[in-house]
Amino acid sequence: MKKVLVATVKPFHPLAVKGIKEICEKSNLKFSLLEKYGDKSELLNAVTDADALIIRSDKITEEVLDAAKNLKIVVRAGAGYDNVNCAKAAENDVVVMNTPGQNSNAVAELAFGMMLYLARGKFNGKAGIELKDKKIGIHAYGNVGKNVARIAKGLGMKVYAFDPFVSKENIEADGVKVMDKVEDLYSQCDYISLHIPLLDATRNFVNEKYFSMMKEGACLVNTARKEVVDEEALVKIFAERKDLRYISDIAPDCRKELEEKYPERTLFTPKKMGAQTMEANVNAGLAAINQIVKYFENGDVTFKVN
Repeated sequence: MKKVLVATVKPFHPLAVKGIKEICEKSNLKFSLLEKYGDKSELLNAVTDADALIIRSDKITEEVLDAAKNLKIVVRAGAGYDNVNCAKAAENDVVVMNTPGQNSNAVAELAFGMMLYLARGKFNGKAGIELKDKKIGIHAYGNVGKNVARIAKGLGMKVYAFDPFVSKENIEADGVKVMDKVEDLYSQCDYISLHIPLLDATRNFVNEKYFSMMKEGACLVNTARKEVVDEEALVKIFAERKDLRYISDIAPDCRKELEEKYPERTLFTPKKMGAQTMEANVNAGLAAINQIVKYFENGDVTFKVN
């Protein structure tokens, strides 16, 4: 009997765990659970006999992969998978998958929750601003970007997007205007919503060049990865321009400095909260186990990323 290990420092919602366990039982798979582990050694011990692994933000390093002698598949319950050493996994003949789209609405809703909170001065009793009629630029029009567009239109915002990997026709079909150049997105929109993945090409992508071209009073909203924003450039531009705002679901390393100097222009969640809803937890967890079942039953690698 193949063993499925759910290893999550940040636990799944109990309904997700229950659902994963039930699917394992129906599919003749052995279910094992490791939650809130405090030391890497606990994970290393748990993976030794696992055939499949479901994770969230847990680090699957070369050491972990070498310890998992029976491992065939790792599924990251979520869209991003930079926490998995994909090259080493491929070397060890381990398939790595993600679960795209399952957390998308949760992330999009959080983005607007943060935008509204900052726009209204963090409810400080003073006059704020409205989102209606403001221009929002979506940088990367994937699953989260599409949900951001849907909500933005409901709020009466003017919606723009830039994504060289999505056809203009597909974006326009959603009632979204396409920017041909990413520079136009940053220079013309009041809000820039970041959804680019963390790759070598996107690390520190939002740098001094793009900060400097942002319009007066513009706000950068980051629910992607903190590393896609150049923090040195961020600190510099905040000192130079008193109008720019920054919202992030992934607190930058310079968080303390920004919050102390510019409390009215910054907003950071205590920890990454994008996928922290019951619905997203359940959706991603069940998608992960169903992908594992399909892989073991018929070799389905639809969501393979390595």
